[in-house]
Amino acid sequence: MASDVCEKVLQYLDKTPSVSTVDLANYIKEDHQTVVGAVKSLQSLGDLITAEPQSWKVWELTDEGRLVADKGSYEFHVFSAIPPDSGIPQEELMRTVDNFKVGFSKAMSSGWVRVDKTGGRPVVLRKVDAAEDSVGQDLRHIRDGLGGQVAENFKQEYKRRRLLQQTVKKSYLLGRGANFSTSVTKPETELTPEMIATGSWRQKVFKPYNLDAMGVAPEGGHLHPLLKVRAQFRQIFLEMGFSEMPTNNFVENSFWNFDALFQPQQHPARDAHDTFFLCDPARSTRLPEDYVERVRRVHSTGGHGSRGYGYDWKLAEAQKNLLRTHTTAVSARMLYRLAQQPQFRPVKYFSIDRVFRNETLDATHLAEFHQVEGLVVDYKLTLGDLIGLLYEFFGKLGIERLNFKPAYNPYTEPSMEIFSYHDGLGRWMEVGNSGMFRPEMLLPMGLPEGVTAIAWGLSLERPTMIKYKLNNIRDLVGPKVDLQMVHDSPICRLDKHGGEAGALRELERRWDHIHASLEELAARVAALRVSPGPEDLHLAITANPSHPPFSLRVLLRLLSLAGPVACTEHRHSSLRAAAPAPAGFPGVEPRDGPGRLHVAFIWKDEGVDPTLVVAPVGHTNVVGEVNVARHLARLLERRPGPAAAPYEGRGAAWAAQADAWLDRAYDVTHGGPRERAEVVALARSTLSTREWLLGPAVSLADVCLWSALRQDDVAGTLPRELRRWLDKCSRHPVFSHSAS
Repeated sequence: MASDVCEKVLQYLDKTPSVSTVDLANYIKEDHQTVVGAVKSLQSLGDLITAEPQSWKVWELTDEGRLVADKGSYEFHVFSAIPPDSGIPQEELMRTVDNFKVGFSKAMSSGWVRVDKTGGRPVVLRKVDAAEDSVGQDLRHIRDGLGGQVAENFKQEYKRRRLLQQTVKKSYLLGRGANFSTSVTKPETELTPEMIATGSWRQKVFKPYNLDAMGVAPEGGHLHPLLKVRAQFRQIFLEMGFSEMPTNNFVENSFWNFDALFQPQQHPARDAHDTFFLCDPARSTRLPEDYVERVRRVHSTGGHGSRGYGYDWKLAEAQKNLLRTHTTAVSARMLYRLAQQPQFRPVKYFSIDRVFRNETLDATHLAEFHQVEGLVVDYKLTLGDLIGLLYEFFGKLGIERLNFKPAYNPYTEPSMEIFSYHDGLGRWMEVGNSGMFRPEMLLPMGLPEGVTAIAWGLSLERPTMIKYKLNNIRDLVGPKVDLQMVHDSPICRLDKHGGEAGALRELERRWDHIHASLEELAARVAALRVSPGPEDLHLAITANPSHPPFSLRVLLRLLSLAGPVACTEHRHSSLRAAAPAPAGFPGVEPRDGPGRLHVAFIWKDEGVDPTLVVAPVGHTNVVGEVNVARHLARLLERRPGPAAAPYEGRGAAWAAQADAWLDRAYDVTHGGPRERAEVVALARSTLSTREWLLGPAVSLADVCLWSALRQDDVAGTLPRELRRWLDKCSRHPVFSHSAS
């Protein structure tokens, strides 16, 4: 069958130099897809034919549209069911007509019917003597191929009613190739030993060999997702100059696991309900005696400025063997080994290996899991060094927003729990623990005075669950693990900061969160267009006069350069008389023309965040100055005009950088003193190396950060660079009236 169609294609092209596959399918009375398949087969044989892709849009009826075309529109059914003279009770009409709600609404808006409520019982009456079912007639025209008789605005209306849909048709324009021939010889695909022996290969035509093609991958093992994430963590530590500690001793004794870490012997973690103790061998006897004595003394009576715990320390308790509960036991051994060196040298260690705890198994806890630990030892390390190192480490994981909470650990003081803001969940989540090792732990080992150690740790399983989107930690280990999951899981690529790929991923994540609301906004705006111009938009912006949204004023001015904009200013009844509206808002001269943007600027004593509202419905769509600015920037980039304050039009990587700074601008006006100080410090360091925030052009991020710093009213305390930057922005054409 396929060879017959191929022959028909070639025979037709021999007579006619070019033809569309749609016309050809109709001519030879074959299915279009069958013809396309034959074209693909001919293309694989060489340069026999040419095939240029073509596409066009057509209107087609939906299932509901076909029903309306056959039986008439819902509004016509409602009109037809009403007796001409007496009318019909509304309740009875609802029972007798299908899709009454839609049909009644459309019949009312068309002026066909009215409701009489004078008798206490609503009665639906005809308002006109006769009605023409134009909807059903238009849909029948489209069904019969006469769609050109239906106006485009009616088609769009039927599309919104889901009676009509627009689809893309694809075909190929065929022509003769350089080696066109009506006879087809199938080329050989294999060179056989018989061809070589007989010499027949000289008379044969061979299909071109792709010598660059990859061979079939041999079957082999596959790395477990935990091992893939472990490799990424290990690479990060090695990039930061850390050395890996030996962690092959799963069985440890209580001395190194607890006592050397200044953890008292009556600590709850030593209970059998929390720790797996061994029965055989139950005890370990090979311990450094002099060091054991120093540990006993600091536990019992104190030392090095500490009072100790004041209890009778027992060697027998320290000799108990167990399955190690944390890799910090390995860190204790490495610190002791470092203290025995003749000359102290600063070190950076890390470890990633299994630990064991007597946990109740659930969706987030295992009795056997992996711990990631980092350790730095040097003179006079401080808590600031630890925080800076944590920002660097977690930044390489793609985690840049950190927060710290004081905590208690027996062997670190001060201690901090590490939290990261999870954009998807919209809250702060604990991602690790950290601290500075206590002198009661370090000095008995023999380390010099002034040497301090900072460390942090986190689990390996939870980042793996997040990376591979697993909801149950038990899906990672155990007899019920899906081996196909191990086979199919991609190589781990942690979302490290920087780079085009990371920017694209960040933009995709952000778009997922705002896409739904923007789609809803676009639908409402489309439904509220009242003038003939297809681009006319009617929006309203509410704001509080005590926090003027300067960025929105800048963007509205730019929009007025790109197309006609009509702005009006109003005072809401909630606004106190003593609170005057700021001068110069919105500061846009009204212009008429097609595609006009109608913006009502409303001053309202309600909250701080500006809000974008679709008028006249009054439904809140976009809240927050930076979010409103994002939407206005999208409107600006869709309109003709100057390429000012770029956003998504400069590409995904640019937009991702701009989004990061827009979030920081939000922190200036909504965060506390700490958040504002962090943004100011970061902006200051960025501005010191470039003329503008994100490069030589003024971006949307510049506009919003400039507005946020003005609103914060900290001109007297801002660094000199930022004050100069604010002043320079204010004189730039984008920010001033001179832009027009």
